[in-house]
Amino acid sequence: MQHYGLNELRKMYLDFFESKGHLVMGSFPLVPKNDKSLLLINAGMAPLKPYFTGQEVPPKERLVTCQKCIRTGDIENVGKTDRHGTFFEMLGNFSFGDYFKKDAILWAWEFFIDVLKVPKELLYASVYEEDDDAFGLWKELTDIDPTHVVKMGKADNFWEHGSGPCGPCSEIYYDRGAKYGCDDPSCTVGCECDRYVEVWNLVFTQFEKTDDGRYLDLPNPNIDTGMGLERLAIMMQDAESFFTIDTLKKVLDKVCQLADKVYKGDKHTDISLRLITDHIRSVVFMTSDGILPSNEGRGYVLRRLLRRAARHGRLIGIKGLFLETLAKEVIETSYDAYPELKAKESYILKILSVEEERFNETIDQGLTILNTYIEELEADGKKELSGERAFKLYDTYGFPLDLTLEIMEEKGLLVDEAGFKSEMQAHRVRARDAREETNYMGANVTVYNQLNPEMITEFDGYDKLLGVGKVLTLTSADAIVESAGEGDSIGIFVDKTPFYATSGGQHNDYGIMTSNNAEIEILDVKKVMGNKIAHIGKVISGSVKVGDTVKLIVDAKNRYQIAKNHSTTHLLQKALKRIVGDHIEQAGSSVNADRLRFDFTHFQALTAAELKAVEDEVNHMIELGLPVVTENMAIDEAKKKGAMALFGEKYGDSVRVVSMGDYSMELCGGTHISNTSEAGLIKIISEQGVAAGVRRIEALTSDAAINYYKEQEALVSDIAGLIKVDKQAVIQKIENMLADIKSLQSENEKLKSKLATGAVDDLINQIEKIGPVEILVTRVPDTDMNGLREMGDQFKQKLTNGIVVLITASEGKVNLLAMVSDEAIKLGAHAGHIIKEVASVVGGGGGGRPNMAQAGGKLPEKINDALAKAKEVIQSQL
Repeated sequence: MQHYGLNELRKMYLDFFESKGHLVMGSFPLVPKNDKSLLLINAGMAPLKPYFTGQEVPPKERLVTCQKCIRTGDIENVGKTDRHGTFFEMLGNFSFGDYFKKDAILWAWEFFIDVLKVPKELLYASVYEEDDDAFGLWKELTDIDPTHVVKMGKADNFWEHGSGPCGPCSEIYYDRGAKYGCDDPSCTVGCECDRYVEVWNLVFTQFEKTDDGRYLDLPNPNIDTGMGLERLAIMMQDAESFFTIDTLKKVLDKVCQLADKVYKGDKHTDISLRLITDHIRSVVFMTSDGILPSNEGRGYVLRRLLRRAARHGRLIGIKGLFLETLAKEVIETSYDAYPELKAKESYILKILSVEEERFNETIDQGLTILNTYIEELEADGKKELSGERAFKLYDTYGFPLDLTLEIMEEKGLLVDEAGFKSEMQAHRVRARDAREETNYMGANVTVYNQLNPEMITEFDGYDKLLGVGKVLTLTSADAIVESAGEGDSIGIFVDKTPFYATSGGQHNDYGIMTSNNAEIEILDVKKVMGNKIAHIGKVISGSVKVGDTVKLIVDAKNRYQIAKNHSTTHLLQKALKRIVGDHIEQAGSSVNADRLRFDFTHFQALTAAELKAVEDEVNHMIELGLPVVTENMAIDEAKKKGAMALFGEKYGDSVRVVSMGDYSMELCGGTHISNTSEAGLIKIISEQGVAAGVRRIEALTSDAAINYYKEQEALVSDIAGLIKVDKQAVIQKIENMLADIKSLQSENEKLKSKLATGAVDDLINQIEKIGPVEILVTRVPDTDMNGLREMGDQFKQKLTNGIVVLITASEGKVNLLAMVSDEAIKLGAHAGHIIKEVASVVGGGGGGRPNMAQAGGKLPEKINDALAKAKEVIQSQL
């Protein structure tokens, strides 16, 4: 059997089904669109749900894709076996009411026999036990050995996911030979060994399962197939496993080289080698789709995968940062099929390097925290770390449970694993709730789900603000209606509109819609499923009904201000890339008539110098008066010209490109000015962090920027009036005032120190003795924590073998301090333990080292009880 590489197999599959009349579509991003049921795309059909349900019309009735997917349900097993992985590619051919079982089975056989030249005696097929059609078709249409077609039960050969589309399936198996089998003489399809491997699943979606469990025939059955590309490569390369096919082996070999290890040399090392090889693929593809490491949602998945890989690198002796090196290998083996990897390479490498560096710092911090926990356990005579603390190490510090277990075992200590699992389960429930699981589509059901999928709205408002359209549908909040009258809130769908619907970060247009009988104020415009545009408004007068011809009038001033801000956002992104770094990528934007907001990937605050340079460059481009030109062109042509694309967006074959002179070129569907000079100027008013690795700039243009400068000038005038100087002298006057304040504060601290010294002398006569140890437990007048520490230091100087506990009330709160000399520590005294028990009396908490500890409380009325408790604890320690 001929050997084919993974990249060859992908192309052969797509080419074959293209020859059968299928439209080849590129992989959708890993981030689901309008689907809250998934964190990440996990199957080839997942992005195609709207086509299967009929809520959207597919671009063609026959589609074929190779979809990148991530599944983390078995993440704990990745590395431990050579079967499990998190990232894979899913080949799939789909029919939406076109061909059905006959062609699906025939073409699958043809691809294996005629294209890949697989010996037919090595192929098997399973069908659902009640699907006589499929059982018969395999025998009628193909020359498969009839004994190789087997019937299986619902658990194996019927696809369903709750209510919604479902149906029987037929799976194609490949016999890898006796060397991969078991010793059972009855071993055949369905055995748990590695001999008979399921390669391709043909799902015949012919039923709609109702909420009450009934199966109704679909009027137009669909075909949904899935074949793991890596699994196909294992078959065609006779590879031992997932990790030894051509593309993954290159990554695995690089890991071995960095670690100076040999694969299959040691079973524990192999776990790490496989885990790193798998996880680096996932993090590269996730990052390329705009996912950033974070502590929640898909960002948490990315962070967890990346940190697991980084930690296993440490375990097998890889020194320093290494994920960037491996990422380059992944990009090199995959960019032919996924050119975005090469286009975003510098960005991907930057994200991975920064996160790996942070993890190295975090894991060291986690070790420090764990050592503190161990000290406390030993001091309290306990042997088990709580599940809550183990999970805190895991969740907050990225410290894996297995590492905690390993370290605790070395110390002869235990971990409450059941408690950890309980905390983990609670975390998963919170994450699942945050995903808002809803219906099969993963979206809340609204009135828009009832719309005719054939209905579309044409947007024709790039070059005009007036239009005429025909009312196709009207909706209330929860129903499709025929008409609406004065005072009604209504959704209006027309055949064509100049109104821009919110998308791509640009805010919608406002305006009015009129007919012979009605005037409607348009308050919102939004895109809904299937290229439909909803005009949300209120009927001001008269009534409107389906079939009416309406005039659509866009608010020109609002549109123009939005266009100024949108065009300036393009200039801003280009300036950031040029001045701050090429790793800058758009992470979100919001553009309305009042201001622009631009989120971008970066890992630290911009300096004042960088902000000024960016603002100056954008203003220079505005001043130059660059022509703003929009063109429609093929996506490949746009990319060749260097047009910037957004992360997580799937573009069609034809795209709209917005260019500003030779300075900026972006794929963009928004509205723009015709010359950069129309923006007037830009003023950046804020720059801040909004998430891990994401910064946000807010800025004003045109009249809004001018008004901002006027407000700032008025503010300076008001300040000058308050401090009674001319505006030109404001800075000097404030500097002088700050110097005076600093001098007064210094004098104040000196006075407080003198008072503390006096107070120490007054309290010396309260010293008691327990054996050789001098004890001072007392309340001092209104003093802050700094004052307490200063007094404590003075007492320690006077008591060579002593214990000091000071308590004070200040502004309704309690401050506590304990200090213990070295001699007293040798006798059993511990400041941290003293303060922990005493603080609980005043409703607080705290702790610290054996020689010094502090705490706060909120019950001043309990101070006398706390003083008594302190003496009791000291007595017990000595």
